[in-house]
Amino acid sequence: MTQHLQLRVHVSEPWDFERIAGTAELSGWTIDHADPTNDEWVVHLDEGFDFHERHIGTLLVGPRYVGEHLSRMFDAVAGLPVRVAHRQDDGWHYAFTAMISERADPSDAHEDVNDGTAK
Repeated sequence: MTQHLQLRVHVSEPWDFERIAGTAELSGWTIDHADPTNDEWVVHLDEGFDFHERHIGTLLVGPRYVGEHLSRMFDAVAGLPVRVAHRQDDGWHYAFTAMISERADPSDAHEDVNDGTAK
């Protein structure tokens, strides 16, 4: 089975997204990264959000710029700009722009190491 890729999505547009949804930071996971031919990834949110009287629990992310691929996210320092869509009755509706990055696993966090310089 393919390992879930833990993601963080920081929505930057629309400018009032945080006011409407209550947060600009979303977290979720995908398995679509396992197939390098996937141009877009379906992201299942850990906690959905309400946007214009709709509850959204799944997003579709794609590169924001022509010629880019989502795998560039692994090389980015602060994240990769993406277009973000949510499901509507007739398919996906692109409504947001965001930065996407890999979410660190808390179990991978290193404890502070005393190198002998602390007093």
